[in-house]
Amino acid sequence: MKMPEEEREVILSQVGEVLKDFRLSRESLIPVLQKVQEKLGYLPVLAMEKVAGDLGIPAVDVFGVASFYNQFRFNPPGENEIKVCMGTACYIAGGKIALDSFERRLEIKEGETTADRKYSLERVACVGCCTMAPVVVVNDKVEGHVTPTRVDGILLGLETGRQNEGTGRDGEGRQNR
Repeated sequence: MKMPEEEREVILSQVGEVLKDFRLSRESLIPVLQKVQEKLGYLPVLAMEKVAGDLGIPAVDVFGVASFYNQFRFNPPGENEIKVCMGTACYIAGGKIALDSFERRLEIKEGETTADRKYSLERVACVGCCTMAPVVVVNDKVEGHVTPTRVDGILLGLETGRQNEGTGRDGEGRQNR
């Protein structure tokens, strides 16, 4: 699928703005990629090619660095960002089951965004809420003790515009009273 010219121009312009603030050298690659992602929400191929050209680095090297670090994403984020913790405590307490449940329910894999761009799903390292494992962060709100049933409740809350209702927990993962 060919990218619309208007979208190409926006990406190239945004990347150009980022590059103005950096010394154009290989050493700047990671901070440049971080800023590009901050500005665009993800790293499109066109952006990485522009960075490669301006820094004088082969595009394959830029992609290699970006794909090595899990902080970089290659798909635009969804309107609702779901991040499943896979730190040790969460993994042991059922984080993989929670991730599998989101994948089945949303019909996407981790690192992907739904076709309607409503949801994106990511696997993340420890979020520091081990006592509430397994933990999911939904639009910057922590959801603790996530089970497959809770996955359905979380998604239902997002679909109806009432995040955290029906999940039994508030945005901080505390039990509602």
